Amino acid sequence: MKQNGEPVVLAIPASINADNMKLLKYIILFIFIAISVCPVFAEDAKKDNNTELSKLSVAEQRKFDYFFYEGLNLKAAGKYDAAYDAFTHCLAIDSTASIVLYELANFHTQLNRPEKAVRMLQDAVRYNPHNFTYKLALAGMSRNIGQFGEAAAVYEELAREYPAKLELNFYLADALTQQGEIGKAIDAYDALESAMGMNENFSLAKYQLYLQLEQHENANKEIEKLAEKYPMEPRYQIRLGDIYLGDKEFDKALEYYKKAYAIDPANPYYFISMANYYEAIGNKDAAENEIKNALTNEDLDVEIKINILSRYIARMQQSRQGTDNANALFETLVEQHPEDADLKMMYGSFLLMQNKDEEAKFQFQLVAEIDPVNPTVWQQLLNLALRANDMPEVIRLCMRSIELFPDTPEFYFYLGIAFYQQGEYQRALEIYKSGISAVPENNTTIKSDFYGQIGDIYHQLDDMDSAYAAYEEALKYNERNVSVLNNYSYFLSLDKKNLSEAERMSAVTINMEPNNATYLDTYAWIFFVQGRYSLALIYIERAIRNDNTNSPELADHYGDILYMNGQKEKAVEQWKRAKELGKEGDVLERKIREESYFEE
Repeated sequence: MKQNGEPVVLAIPASINADNMKLLKYIILFIFIAISVCPVFAEDAKKDNNTELSKLSVAEQRKFDYFFYEGLNLKAAGKYDAAYDAFTHCLAIDSTASIVLYELANFHTQLNRPEKAVRMLQDAVRYNPHNFTYKLALAGMSRNIGQFGEAAAVYEELAREYPAKLELNFYLADALTQQGEIGKAIDAYDALESAMGMNENFSLAKYQLYLQLEQHENANKEIEKLAEKYPMEPRYQIRLGDIYLGDKEFDKALEYYKKAYAIDPANPYYFISMANYYEAIGNKDAAENEIKNALTNEDLDVEIKINILSRYIARMQQSRQGTDNANALFETLVEQHPEDADLKMMYGSFLLMQNKDEEAKFQFQLVAEIDPVNPTVWQQLLNLALRANDMPEVIRLCMRSIELFPDTPEFYFYLGIAFYQQGEYQRALEIYKSGISAVPENNTTIKSDFYGQIGDIYHQLDDMDSAYAAYEEALKYNERNVSVLNNYSYFLSLDKKNLSEAERMSAVTINMEPNNATYLDTYAWIFFVQGRYSLALIYIERAIRNDNTNSPELADHYGDILYMNGQKEKAVEQWKRAKELGKEGDVLERKIREESYFEE
């Protein structure tokens, strides 16, 4: 057996991070209002079309209106296919109808056809150049597909036309940044700052842009302005210290770090920066002590300590230092906070990165005792058991996890695999049949995998009718489930049934994974069963070239195919090789002994 609500064409710029969210919530609110009101004013937008471009007769206008409003109603009812057809009828009547082009652009966005959406939005703007919504959508979609220059041009035009809409400068600045127009992006942020006042998000953005221009003095001024405006915010004092540290002005760096400490002695960034400072001046012991002092500080919350330790580990990995010091620090923290599950999870994950599986397992087991309803820790324990190929442990973990998380299909899946590998096919079948109800109906990939496993089990139980029915069900949920396609087609070839369908399914697997030796072997064997020996030889030799497992089954098939292609001596060599690799059976012995092909 072979085991093997409505589309929106706008997007928030990718360079915006969590620090910008306070500013963005107003911008996002504005965008959603703009999008949501568009259908309400659909008729107005339609009337705004350039009537010189499209002069419809009364009958055509009546027909257009009927399909347009029918499309809106169908879309509101969630009947998107029918709505799409209705809007397409509208476009056939009036190819210059901007509102229809806009509606269809939304559909193409949802269908992951961004280039088509952009072309339609370009037409919508060309036929209705004063519509704010269409232009804003065009700019957003252009940016999404990497046309930053085009997006910036539209944002710039909108900013001129709607000076009161300050958020446009924010999008303009981002598009210009992506386009590499750094100077213009800074100008856009300056315009925002002039209109809205000084804002830390704008200053931080300009700081990064000045760094890209290697204008370090201007960059530093942005942080200095923030430090002056927010004198009780230690972040900016630390940032200034980091800047001077990078410039090797150690005295100034230390001065700002001391200011930060005076403001907030528990700030986790301070400890990391001080550790970096001591590293820079060559005092590694002091750097290490700075981290240790923070981690042993009883006034610091454990979450802050974990934050400090995680940053220390990240820095240590960047400099490719050993992990012993980090392990010792973890041990210190674990002793201080023996009941903290998050700390133990983090330590277990860190040990896992070092391939210390047993030590990691111990930490995860402690977490499972402290916080048994944490699904992540059970998944980590399961991964370790699978990696160790410890099927009894996999069974124990999965059964306990199913008690705790009866709606998590992953645990049913691996429990079934464990029973299958132990030859307990009936129990595996029962697990998959009970677990399939835990798979959400919309998770078609997992549904398909469950039915695929059921098919494999029925094969082991010699119930091929049930196996084929399960494979058919699996392909209903995922017609490109490659392992199901392979197993289904191979078993059909063994039964000499529906060989044309077997060939079709096997061809799909080759297209998906053209260098997979198992799938190539299946394809070759189907041709062999059909009597198409030349084609079988081509694909079995490709399979041999790609095989890195020394499969005895593959060698046996190669011998059979060579024999049918008139290469008797080479065929016998492959049969002998199959035996050396571990294949057994009376038929193979007879093929070798009598130097002739015999069917299994």
